[in-house]
Amino acid sequence: VQLQASGGGLVQAGGSLRLSCAASGRTFSGYVMGWFRQAPGKVREFVATIGQSGSNSYYGDSVKGRFTISRDNVKNIVYLQMNSLKPEDTAVYYCTAGMPLTVAQRTTARYYPYWGQGTQVTVSS
Repeated sequence: VQLQASGGGLVQAGGSLRLSCAASGRTFSGYVMGWFRQAPGKVREFVATIGQSGSNSYYGDSVKGRFTISRDNVKNIVYLQMNSLKPEDTAVYYCTAGMPLTVAQRTTARYYPYWGQGTQVTVSS
């Protein structure tokens, strides 16, 4: 599966952005989808994941209550709605696809073999 992320940009603190990730291939609905992010000089961080049917969503502690992941299995797109953005949310955001089996695996980057190219999100204070 090939992934193409979009929707990043520059936003003021407190603002919102919606990231999209378009997937190619007919097997999109068979994959668990995720979002990770990486800020300069920091390790890659788990953001959110969603199960194949759109249920079983999990979020990183730093974004819980502010971000929402969703997917459209007809359009082959996964979304990340980001509200109440903070400067510390500034990072390159990557969408991912894989078949992790457990909750722990779903929050771990190495269980996602497919990655998009990343989209930059910058939040100004």
